[in-house]
Amino acid sequence: MSRDLLLLLEPGFTDPDHPGERFICPDGAPIEGLLASDPARNARLDIRRLPFPRPRAELIEALDAEHQSLPVLILGDGQPAPADAQTLGNRRFVTDTRRILDLLAQRHGFPKVH
Repeated sequence: MSRDLLLLLEPGFTDPDHPGERFICPDGAPIEGLLASDPARNARLDIRRLPFPRPRAELIEALDAEHQSLPVLILGDGQPAPADAQTLGNRRFVTDTRRILDLLAQRHGFPKVH
């Protein structure tokens, strides 16, 4: 995989345990805000928004069935992976929201979090 892949929950998702209500992911919301602040930079990476229900087939395909939490930034091989990235097989990835925001700034030129 040559480009970074950012996987997020779809904004406005529904949860069968809460009929009639719509939600956002509290961990993904700051990332969505950053993406919205500079839409032109979004083209520098692959961004996919996944539905709430599990299993999340696209995430299982990218990582495995044990790693279905979102958000996740799967690091492409176009740039070196940071030392603190998690490893699964030959994939390197980050799940911490603050670290994802930092990496979006470092790797893709988004504004930094102050």
